[in-house]
Amino acid sequence: MSQAREVKRRIRSVENTGKITRTMEMVATSKLKKATDRVYAARPYGEALDEIVRSLYDPALAERFPLLRDPVETRRAAVLLLTANRGLAGAFNVNLIRKARELLRGLRGKGIETELHVAGKKGIAFFRFQAEAIVQKWTDVGDSPMPDDAERVVNALRERFESGELDQVWVIASEFRSASSTPPVARALLPIRPEEGGASPDAYLLSPSGDHILRGLLPLYVRNVVYRAMVENAAAEQGARRAAMKAATDAAQEMLDTLRRRYNRARQAQITQEIAEIVGGAAAFE
Repeated sequence: MSQAREVKRRIRSVENTGKITRTMEMVATSKLKKATDRVYAARPYGEALDEIVRSLYDPALAERFPLLRDPVETRRAAVLLLTANRGLAGAFNVNLIRKARELLRGLRGKGIETELHVAGKKGIAFFRFQAEAIVQKWTDVGDSPMPDDAERVVNALRERFESGELDQVWVIASEFRSASSTPPVARALLPIRPEEGGASPDAYLLSPSGDHILRGLLPLYVRNVVYRAMVENAAAEQGARRAAMKAATDAAQEMLDTLRRRYNRARQAQITQEIAEIVGGAAAFE
């Protein structure tokens, strides 16, 4: 009897856990839809901005625009890591932290002095436990990041790069390819190195001049890169959480099936024993 009661107790516990994970899966699915909408809305603007910067870029401009400055020697680099504020998202945060550690190790291996900046409680908690100094930390970038969040996070780094205090700035975030494919990626944020292949400057009627446009456009470009990293990271987090909660729900269901079989066997054994005791008692009166 005690064995059946214990199995019954475990069944109730697993059922409650399954209800929680199923609810969290549904919430993550809802948030994922909104997050992917933000990703797809941000991409056309970002791609257009990339093309304009590529078309106006010229290596000779680096003398006039500090954000294009390619240092002769890289002495100091900053790494900006984006993680989540919450867990229960599978290996999402672990993969981002691993990528950051790999990048820091690689830069330090080249003799480059590094500093770490982290947005997200999970990354902050890990590196604090590792006794790694964190220059700046943010815990208020939520599930729906805004361009102002990106500006707030990157502003000081951009200014320090312009002043020559930093020679490189990297950003680490998940790249949202699909809900099931969100690999962590380390991007070189500064200096700005546009890829070749943009439209010719002749394709645009520029007013004011290209130099004047670049002066206002380059800070906007840097902010937009960080903003896109934030929205893709937020979408990747919800995709990872949905997958993790679905796996947990499926595991809970499998465990329930096993426990219910054990409970049925225990009940059957108990009933068999009770019948045997009744038969034995009746036989004793004959």
